[in-house]
Formats: sequence, structure tokens, C-alpha cells
Amino acid sequence: MDINQLNFKHLFYFWRVAKQGSLTHAAEQIQTSQSALSTQIRQLETRLGTPLFDRQGRQLTLTATGQQVFAYAESIFALGEQMLESLDGRDEGTARVRVGSVSTMSRNFQANWLRPLLRDPKVVLSVESGSLQVLVERLLRRELDVVLANQPVSSDPARPVSSRFLGSQGISLVGRADRWSGTALRVPEDLDAVEMAMPSVRHGVRLQFDALCFSAGVQPRLRAEIDDMTMLRLIARDSGWITVLPEVVVQDELHSGELVHVGESPQLTEHFYAITVQHGQLADPLAQLLSREAAGDIFTDTSDPIQPTRISSCSLND
Repeated sequence: MDINQLNFKHLFYFWRVAKQGSLTHAAEQIQTSQSALSTQIRQLETRLGTPLFDRQGRQLTLTATGQQVFAYAESIFALGEQMLESLDGRDEGTARVRVGSVSTMSRNFQANWLRPLLRDPKVVLSVESGSLQVLVERLLRRELDVVLANQPVSSDPARPVSSRFLGSQGISLVGRADRWSGTALRVPEDLDAVEMAMPSVRHGVRLQFDALCFSAGVQPRLRAEIDDMTMLRLIARDSGWITVLPEVVVQDELHSGELVHVGESPQLTEHFYAITVQHGQLADPLAQLLSREAAGDIFTDTSDPIQPTRISSCSLND
């Protein structure tokens, strides 16, 4: 296809209709007639040599080719919006990096992975938390640059994403040193009726742990199930219960000796991923960070001093 012959006005109209799923709504937003929209889209279909919508009365459904074209159109027009944002009142030489993080992930892991960006005084960093589904939707709308998650996301023409493996860490059982120091528990054999705090069932770690205990016929005594890793960290520190979590969550308490490691199983592992849009253009600091090999320092606090930077954060409703 000769790109010089592609009419981007036709592509824009197609994109708006596909996003709205309706000629009527798209025409109202663009402030043009439905017939003009329909004509423009048919001209694009003629240019591409294939239908982009299945039409059943007023119902419009993207064909397989339509989904592929829509994915490219999302990238094209989102990049245009990103360009305008970067030129609109930004400080010269700064790079804005927008990070989404699944709410069940460790804040320590996020801070460790983001540390190179925190050291860069030219980076303006934005961090948002929420459910994986909501974050990926925002990523596809180019409202985020990367999503940190503990599971990969499958890619298809309607959802062109890439999941980069960042590393993995074994899941540990920890307890307060004043009660559990010197204790070594077999997992799961020694956990029957033991008081425990665990991640909620939304977390893959919990599902692994429950399956392991079920296979062994072991029933720990559940005292708390916590969705947020920061709260689970506080429970581990302030209660006398055994807590199941990635060690990165309580790296400071283990280092200080407030908590101790009491058990682990090679069958309990958490994986970490960085999810980005395929063919998307990333700010240089983020692109360099993503090009690194999976590094062990994302599970430890390097405690290196960092330069002042601008950070904003918020939580998205699931």
C-alpha cells in the first residue's frame, strides 16, 4: 500500500465511529452528518479493498480487518494527542512517564523498579493504581505508558499489547521475630491449624497457596485476607500470625530483624511484568528502563540517594 494514497481524514472518521460503535453518536461528536461519515468510511473500505464493519441494520460490528485497522488508528491518533500534550506548556527537556500498577502489587517492588526514573531530574512521573482490566484499557487509550502487573496480558488485534517479563521471586512465610525467630516450617505440611494472614483470592499467590494446601490435605486457620500489599505488610508486622507474601513487600522489616523468614515452597512464585502497547513510542527514560535485562535489584532496596523529581499518584476504582 502506498501511504501517500491513504486519506487520514477517512481513517479519523472510521476511528471515531469504531470507538463510539454508532454512526449517530460519532456524527454528533464530530458535528457532521451520518451520510457524510458513511461515505468517508466506504471510501476507506474501497481504498483498503475490504469491509471494516459488518452492518446489520443500524448495528455496526468491526470485522477482523476492522479490528486491526482500529488498533493502528488508536496508535496514530493517540500519538498525535501525546505530541500536543508534550508541546503544550511542558518544560523543555522533560519527559513525562505515566505508570499504572495493579493494586495488589507490592509498593516496594514498584519503587525498586522505578528507581532509575526517580534518579532522573528530567522525569515527571505519574503513578496510578487500579484493576488490571481498567489499567490496560487506559493503556490502550494512551492515557498510560506502561502497566506493572503480576500476570501477562494476551494480545489480539483489538488489544495490541506486549508483556515484558521483569523477574520473579519466591513467596515466603514470615512472622514477627519475637515469636517466630529460630522457627523453620515445612510448607505446607506444618501449617495445619496455624493462624495465618494471606493475600485475597484476587491475588495469584493466594490461589497457588490454597492449591498447595488442598493437595496436602492441610487447613491453616485463616485470620485475615488482605487485597492491598501495604496493609498485608502492616498485618505481618503488627500481628503474631504467619503471613504469606513476596519478601520484597517486607524487605525493610526483614533487614531490620523485626520480621523473620519461617518457611517457603518452590511451588510458590510471583512473576512481574511490564505491559506496553505494541508499536507505541515511549519516552527515552522508560524505553531504556524496559530494555534492561531482568535485574535482581528490583527485589531489594538499593538505598541509593535519588534526585528530586515530580511524582503524582492516584488510585483508580475497579
